[in-house]
Order: sequence, then structure tokens, then C-alpha cells
Amino acid sequence: MLNHRNLENWRDTDFSFTILWASGFTFEFTQTAPSEAASPTGFIAGIALAILAFKGFTTITNSGGEVVEPEKNVGRAIMISLGICLIVYMTVALAVGSTLSIGEIAAAKDYALAEAARPAFGEYGVWFTVAVAIIATASGLLASVFAVSRMLAMLTDMNLIPHRHFGMPGDIQKHTLVFTVIAAGLLAAFFDLSRIASLGAIFYLVMDMIIHWGVYRHLKDDVGAKGWILLSAIILDLIVLGAFLTMKAASDPMIIVISFAGIAGFFALEKYYLAHRRSDSKLETETTKHSH
Repeated sequence: MLNHRNLENWRDTDFSFTILWASGFTFEFTQTAPSEAASPTGFIAGIALAILAFKGFTTITNSGGEVVEPEKNVGRAIMISLGICLIVYMTVALAVGSTLSIGEIAAAKDYALAEAARPAFGEYGVWFTVAVAIIATASGLLASVFAVSRMLAMLTDMNLIPHRHFGMPGDIQKHTLVFTVIAAGLLAAFFDLSRIASLGAIFYLVMDMIIHWGVYRHLKDDVGAKGWILLSAIILDLIVLGAFLTMKAASDPMIIVISFAGIAGFFALEKYYLAHRRSDSKLETETTKHSH
């Protein structure tokens, strides 16, 4: 079982190999980075964004209830998914690095692969790469949106988050699908791609640490998890997050403020909602007892 992003990414791999073939399969970068630019903090901070590139495997876990023999096949699908992503990203990096200089890559930003295709294939190569990127991005977005809406519907059924249908027809998952798309649209309207990626990296790392800590404290024995693996993951997440925040504090401190304000706001709203639900449940229980 593979997620949609991986299937589309094979197209990028094929085109990357084509670019490598046109460049003579040298597997050599056209320019090396200056030593002062390759600081340990910068390298570790880059891992935070790399984590987002591999996050597609979470789509698999959200579909675990529909997988045959999930105890075996979910883990297998995740490893296959990560392996495909690794092949794709390595071939893209080699194709771009063997064709463009670091300055050209920085100038191209999100269109680096398209620019790498220009010397070998001209404008047709650029447009083909852009078309493939649009298809792959749309596929990944659709898969992520449906996965997130499924998770939100599950949390709603568990009475862990509030829900209002606002007069919309259909089941809860259709409603959460609409809410997810609206939230994504608002992010796209108010933040550029680099800031959205920074928000996602900070949120994802914080969430990952909280989940690992929760499993360690409450579910370790139930799911057969090894404590040292969970604690190691928390420490590694903390190191990456610290390096990323250090880099962002120097270049874009406002995104740190926005991120942690958002996290604090979510915690406050969730705490209020759960406390309100407990009060309502307690009142309902007492009312039921008195009626008998």
C-alpha cells in the first residue's frame, strides 16, 4: 500500500534520471558550499524541513482501519513509502546539483528542478517539469486533506474536539473536509510557502514529542513500545526543533511567535472544551440519578 504522493513522485524520479543522463551521469555538484555556510546548526535545522518532505507516511496510518492485516502491512507500507521518498529526493538532488550552481538553486527556489531541465531540454523541459510538479502537488494535497479530515472526524466521534455542522448536509467527515480546506486556504492567503513550511515543521515536531511522551507515559505497555526508542525520538525531535528555532530567531522571529501562540491557543481551547464536556457529563449523570 503506497500513498498517492509516492506514486506521483516516480515521475519526478524518471525525469531526474533523464536530467542526469543529459548531464553525463557525473554525480558531481557544479559548486560546493562554502565551509561557513555548512554549520552544524544549519544542517540540523534543515532536517526539520526534511521531516515535512517525508510526512506522507502518516496518510497510511490514518487509513490503517481499512488495511488487510494492519499489524503487519501498515509498518511494511510505511517503510516502502519512506524508501520511495528517499530514492526520489536523492535523484532530484543529484539532478539539480549536477546542473545548477548553489546560487542558481537559491534563485530558482521551488522551481529548481525545472531550471535544471532547461539546459538539456529547453523550455519544453521546464513546462513538462512544472506540469509534473502540479500533478504531484495536487495529488499530495488531496491525500493529506482527506487523511486530516478522517482524523478530525475520528476525534469528533471520540468527543475530543468540538463540532458544528453549520447547516451542511452529509456526515461528519464531509464537514471536517470542508473545515480542513478552509484552514488550508487561509494559511495560503496569509503566509508564503516558506512560512507555511516553517509553521508545519514547528507544529509537527511539537506534536511528535507530545505523542511520544503520551505513549511513553500511558500506552507503552499496551502497544508493546520500547521506552528507549520513544525517549530517543523525543530527544532527537528536541535537538532538531532547537536548531530550527535558533535559525528562525535570526531570520524570521515572528514565525516563532505565531507558532507558539497558535499552539498555546489550541491547548487553551481544547482544555476549555474538555472541562466543559466533563461538567456537562457530570451534570447529566446527577440529573439521571435524581430522576430515578
